Amino acid sequence: MTVANGSDPKDGNPPQPPSEGTPAGPAADHRRAAPEPGTANPTVADLAAGYAQKAGLHRNSAGHVDMLKSAGGIQGIAESILPGLVFLVAFTITRDLTLSLVGALAAAAVFTVVRLVQKRPLTQALAGVVGVGISAWLANSTGKAEDFYVLGFLTNAAYIAGMVLSIILKWPLAGLLFGFVRNEGLDWRKDPERLRVYQLGTWIVVAVLALRLIVQVPLYLMGEEGLTALATTRLLMGAPLYILGLWVAWLVTKPAPQPSNPSSSTD
Repeated sequence: MTVANGSDPKDGNPPQPPSEGTPAGPAADHRRAAPEPGTANPTVADLAAGYAQKAGLHRNSAGHVDMLKSAGGIQGIAESILPGLVFLVAFTITRDLTLSLVGALAAAAVFTVVRLVQKRPLTQALAGVVGVGISAWLANSTGKAEDFYVLGFLTNAAYIAGMVLSIILKWPLAGLLFGFVRNEGLDWRKDPERLRVYQLGTWIVVAVLALRLIVQVPLYLMGEEGLTALATTRLLMGAPLYILGLWVAWLVTKPAPQPSNPSSSTD
């Protein structure tokens, strides 16, 4: 789905900070090159553009943002969902924690092999393997299947803290990302209204991440009894909810239409 500057999205599903349990956020495979060190002194705007690119925000030559592609595309979303789904199905059927963890790790590793075959960047797939590996280690260490999801809680909390701090410092994350896509650079920081709406947009993403914790932590505290519900909500509140939140933040922060200047009359 492609969203133009200040326009409503076209037909199709709306556009995941990051997938839960994965230390790295979503990454797009094709990014515009950031200024190379040594070629020129990078400005703050250049640094913001570089940050948006590293965050995986994809902008085409027309200045449009493809939120689905920015979330890693269909393959990237599958990479974030499938290992958890394999773990849930395997544990539900076998009740064997070790077997279920091996299955989840194998699913994550498959995507790395696929990217190798496709000769595509391995960053997102490797981040997924690392995230699943840490989650599997936690669950195996405690012997509790529900601990497979602890890393997701920690990463969500870290992203919330970072975004709230960006709001307090008046460098809201939504402004750094969307401002780059809209060719605003950092000019939006000079406009109190634009700063306010980008703070609001960042709060929307914070709310999405906080909602995950509000719903899922009580299920985690129920132990194995709440595992199925925890795993299910984890899948539903992962990529789909994040993409929706990002889309809403994009719409909320779009600039107000500029009044057209009446053409001067000529004799």
